[in-house]
Amino acid sequence: METIPIEKDLPLICVSATAFPTGVMDAHNKLQSIVPFVAGRKYFGLSRPENGAIMYKAAAEVLNEKEAALLNLEQIVLKRGNYVYADIPDFMQYLPLIAETFTKLLAHPNIDPKGYCIEWYLNAKDLKCMVRLKD
Repeated sequence: METIPIEKDLPLICVSATAFPTGVMDAHNKLQSIVPFVAGRKYFGLSRPENGAIMYKAAAEVLNEKEAALLNLEQIVLKRGNYVYADIPDFMQYLPLIAETFTKLLAHPNIDPKGYCIEWYLNAKDLKCMVRLKD
């Protein structure tokens, strides 16, 4: 496993899935219908356990404060810090590998217990799975 630094906090706007994993694609579709694709904008999937279930959010980088206010979506911050990660090229062909990858990442002894499992969609084919490490 390798680590990657996120140098500064990254504000995100997001849409919550109604269920996990069945509502994940719907959450991404809803987000993409509201937040237009812009070259250079980062897109994510965030998940973590909450109240005995997995909470999942489709998220996009906020490009400016006005955008976030106008769209009236939930806002969260992806915290700066070091993240352990693994890449999954052509991820749509290997969807079960996403869960397997996070299982391995979560076994790292120094993960942030309040962090998210983060899917960073680098493009339409490539995915970076990440978990934040403690400061």
